[in-house]
Amino acid sequence: MLIENMAMAFHAIRANKLRSFLTMLGIIIGIGSVIAIVSIGDTMRTMFTDLYKDIGITQAYVSYGYWNDDWRQSDYFTLDELELIREAFGDEIAYIDSNASVSTEVHAGRMSMNFQFQGITERYMDVQPVNVIYGRYLNEGDLLGRRKNVVMSAESAEMLYGTENAVGRTFRTTIYGYTDEYTVIGVYKKEMSPFQRLMMGGSSDTGEAYIPETILTWPNDTFYYCHVFAADSADMTDFMNRLKAYIAKIKDRNPQDYYSNTAVEEMGSVDSVMGALSAAVGGIAAISLVVGGIGIMNIMLVSVTERTREIGIRKALGARTRDVLIQFLTESAILSACGGVIGVTLAVTLVTVLGMALSLSVVIRPAVIVLAVSFSAVVGLFFGIYPASKAAKADPIDALRYE
Repeated sequence: MLIENMAMAFHAIRANKLRSFLTMLGIIIGIGSVIAIVSIGDTMRTMFTDLYKDIGITQAYVSYGYWNDDWRQSDYFTLDELELIREAFGDEIAYIDSNASVSTEVHAGRMSMNFQFQGITERYMDVQPVNVIYGRYLNEGDLLGRRKNVVMSAESAEMLYGTENAVGRTFRTTIYGYTDEYTVIGVYKKEMSPFQRLMMGGSSDTGEAYIPETILTWPNDTFYYCHVFAADSADMTDFMNRLKAYIAKIKDRNPQDYYSNTAVEEMGSVDSVMGALSAAVGGIAAISLVVGGIGIMNIMLVSVTERTREIGIRKALGARTRDVLIQFLTESAILSACGGVIGVTLAVTLVTVLGMALSLSVVIRPAVIVLAVSFSAVVGLFFGIYPASKAAKADPIDALRYE
């Protein structure tokens, strides 16, 4: 019986192709919009998660709270205090530094460009690995001797010198009022997507390079931030509470006097915002499903009117009220489900093509597709109940007389 009703439903849809397509259009737009928005939202959330994993999910910053009025010189961190923290926490800390950085202009011959220098230690490679393609990475001697050596990105070397292999080349720059000559001892390459570069805040015309941390903390080796990477197995909430308590102890302060920020907290905030935004926009798009459902109800009412004589003949030949009801409900559900399938196909195609164009890994959840198609069928059933009920209750005598 079901197969027969489905065959009749497809026959009715084929008999009125344009009208059926226009009826399905609301469902197509609604389902397509929901699938596309959810997929884009999931893709963005996954990309943000991958981005934070790339920059260090256990990364954190601690500083004396900006809300405190009783600031004193000892509230700055020192290199010796960072060493005390490292010794106190042992293997719980994968890396620690001052988060020192500076943006300045460099000059190499007639070429000048802006550079962002990040002060690091030789252990930074452990938490932020890069592929050194020429020369070497910074070592302990570079830090202890405050050597003016830099490890530059391949893109920056290409812009500044016209070649990636810039090992041995020099440039002049001014840091903290002192102009010196720096030597490139290594060139690294780190693969990042355009999206990652955008979110990292990099500029296509600004160079990037690592220099010894001790150059940027000179002359008194004091700085504002304590920058750490906890071990991968660390519970960040517990770790940060203990870290602030220890810093407060050596600084003769209270733990609540310190401000902290972790990658986990940032990732959670971004994920919550993205999830809420996807849900809100998806909910707005879902309104078109209601509009599509009303269109189905309208066309089914027209169909019932047009097929009044057919209904009378079927009932006169013994079709029960339930049979007629199921026939029109099946037709309504199939009409809506077909719109859902078309909408899903268009949405998946659009999102996939967009992802390929932007070199993004698109996330499309099968469960969402199944739910969307099922929901579209339910919409068809819901809005088809009244027309189907009207057809089922038709009097066979009156129906046979209808012209």
